Amino acid sequence: MKKLKASELKDFLDEKAALYEQPKFIETDPVQIPHLFTEKEDIEIAGFLTATISWGNRKSILTNAHKLMHLLGNSPYDFIMHHDQDHLGSLDDFVHRTFNGIDLRYFLTALQHIYTKYGDMETFYVQYASEAHLQNAIHNFKKEFFSLEHPARTQKHISDPAKNSAAKRINMFLRWMIRSPKAGVDLGIWHTLSPAQLSCPLDVHSGNVARKLGLLKRKQNDGKALLELDKKLRSLDALDPVKYDYALFGLGVFEKF
Repeated sequence: MKKLKASELKDFLDEKAALYEQPKFIETDPVQIPHLFTEKEDIEIAGFLTATISWGNRKSILTNAHKLMHLLGNSPYDFIMHHDQDHLGSLDDFVHRTFNGIDLRYFLTALQHIYTKYGDMETFYVQYASEAHLQNAIHNFKKEFFSLEHPARTQKHISDPAKNSAAKRINMFLRWMIRSPKAGVDLGIWHTLSPAQLSCPLDVHSGNVARKLGLLKRKQNDGKALLELDKKLRSLDALDPVKYDYALFGLGVFEKF
């Protein structure tokens, strides 16, 4: 593909973003899991847990995310706030890649702590958000999440931007919560944070496409690459830069760009 001028690149990416941000996108994407719920807390928890296990084979992610919701009685908030040790025993056999029952037990305990202390996850993120981005809020969320006694192995399941991680999965979760639901994909249930603060869920697909389009020079998909990509996407649309995640992901996964 020939190198596009800045205006041509924006037009191209706007077209691709609109093409893929459609309700049919949900059919093969983990965002379908939080769409199963109507209450804010259920949507948050379902979205957060699903994003946590969103790596690897997409079919496997969906199978295990649906299984996880079933284990939580399809009422994740009620389960988290009222579970006892007997309830937790039913979770021991859950596994998705390296995320297992030990990790899941702690995640539910930590979520109970978050909801008891802050009321919901949005309230926590608002407290630590900066005007420009949410990476510091993610860093502080991880600190709070693991402030209870926990298995050392479990910490790896939440990434930390302060340690140069692109934090792909949690940035994806935040996209789900904050971007407008108008197109029928993201849920947009958090109204005190802005899409302008979001960062692209940078992964192998979006990273490769971004490099081919000249949006990204850094070779690693790490925190520094995310900052570089954020700057470019904000230059294309300062108010909603992460809409281009649909273009980059769609081009990489569906069009093998």
